[in-house]
Amino acid sequence: MPAPHLAMTAARTAIIMRLSASKATWQGLGLALIGILFFAFAQKYDAFEAVIRFADTHEAYELDEILLAIVIIGILSIVYGILRIWDLRTERRHRQMAERQVDWMALHDQLTGLKNRHSLDRTLAAYDRKASAKRSFSLLVIDLDGFKRINDLNGHHAGDLVLQVVAERLREQVPDTNIFRLGGDEFLVIVDTPSMAAPVARALLQSLNQPVPYQGVSLDIGASIGLATWPDNGGKAVDCLRDADAAMYAAKAAGRGVLRAFDKEMAERLRARGLAERNLRHAIAYDGIKPFYQPIIDLHSGKVCGFEALARWYLEDGTAILPLEFIPLAEESGLIMELTDRLLRQACEEAGHWPKDITLSFNISPVQLQDKLLGLRILRILMETGFDPRRLEIEITETALINDIQTAATILSELRTAGISVALDDFGTGYSSLAQLSNFSFDKIKIDRSFVASFKDQERQEKIVKAIVGLGIGLDVPTTAEGIETSDQLASLAGMGCTYGQGYLFGRALPADEVRRLLEQESETSLRNTIAVSAQA
Repeated sequence: MPAPHLAMTAARTAIIMRLSASKATWQGLGLALIGILFFAFAQKYDAFEAVIRFADTHEAYELDEILLAIVIIGILSIVYGILRIWDLRTERRHRQMAERQVDWMALHDQLTGLKNRHSLDRTLAAYDRKASAKRSFSLLVIDLDGFKRINDLNGHHAGDLVLQVVAERLREQVPDTNIFRLGGDEFLVIVDTPSMAAPVARALLQSLNQPVPYQGVSLDIGASIGLATWPDNGGKAVDCLRDADAAMYAAKAAGRGVLRAFDKEMAERLRARGLAERNLRHAIAYDGIKPFYQPIIDLHSGKVCGFEALARWYLEDGTAILPLEFIPLAEESGLIMELTDRLLRQACEEAGHWPKDITLSFNISPVQLQDKLLGLRILRILMETGFDPRRLEIEITETALINDIQTAATILSELRTAGISVALDDFGTGYSSLAQLSNFSFDKIKIDRSFVASFKDQERQEKIVKAIVGLGIGLDVPTTAEGIETSDQLASLAGMGCTYGQGYLFGRALPADEVRRLLEQESETSLRNTIAVSAQA
């Protein structure tokens, strides 16, 4: 249950218990008042003596035995009530303990015992409320270096141990109340005296860069720290947190074990990034980014057999924003899912008007391959557009596979089961190409353009290209060479046995209307050739 819901549940439970206690108090007072009134009445009229006299004169009714039974029942009821009151007090103590536990769980990370993000939000809000007191402070955002590698190579138990050790090392340097785990391998420390922030950060770097022993081996970790100070950086405490986070990313970009303080240059970059992100969000919402299509050629027949969809963003003045600029921004800002869905839906709708033997290739970001629902989202788009899954080819990179092998395997299996082809893109530039070919099933291997561009001039590169093509032939997997720009490259690749090719030699990426004209021209040329052959026969 999320932390806010736990806190709300605890609050409701406390209110109910207070109301129950109040109700019991009033009931007890009411019964006591009734008892006092009965005692006063009995004393004034000698009620008990009258009852005794009545019982003596009516011995046949056995009233004395009945009265004795009533007295005994009354005494037992009092004992029962006392026991129930004791049980109620015990239950109340247990509930109070459970409430305290719920409150603790709502505000703390269970693995490390540190305060969590919800607790940080409360703390920063409190700082904002006390802004009139001009109390300054510094924030240190800490991100571990190499943590994902430890998880991948040694398992999550090792990762959990590292996080617990890191928490203890932070406690050695900073009071426990000022340490927060933001999630994953990211932590935050509040330094109440800004002049001590940099020394504390350097001490933390020295401590966190020490290896962690685990099952006879040393787990090598490190940390990058971003520093920001309020009110110097950020109008509110939450703005200061954003600035410290930006400084942390600058530290990670600078290398391992680095401390970076937020400065004006970072502020300018942050504003520029914010503007770029808003523009990107607007472009996605209003279809400012469209799919263009680069032809894929069968190197043996010379015919167009498919197109690769490539994202293109043109501003109103005709300025082109390069994919190398906006795709990473979309990944970092969390917009890549929406962008991909819109582009794939539009590409499927436009490719639905192509001849049935023309395929559509579509690239998937490494970030998306960590989404377990990716396969279902792609299939939903295919159903909505009516595009044949057998005509769709999804391209993924080796880097995407490395990030989360288990999730990637599940997604690829779902896609191939639905009839969608899967191509391994940028082959040879990743971490473990042969290992991926043995672990996963692919329908095509794409040779990276970096090999194609230089293999005619470098013997070593030529041997690599021949090896990749030969590997594809041996595995009975077609190969596609990217970046073909000259006739010599085309002739050499065709001679090696490469199956398909794409590049500027065949054409740049085209908008949908030009693709239709290209296919119509190719169809007319094919028809004329067929008629000519028939006439000769």
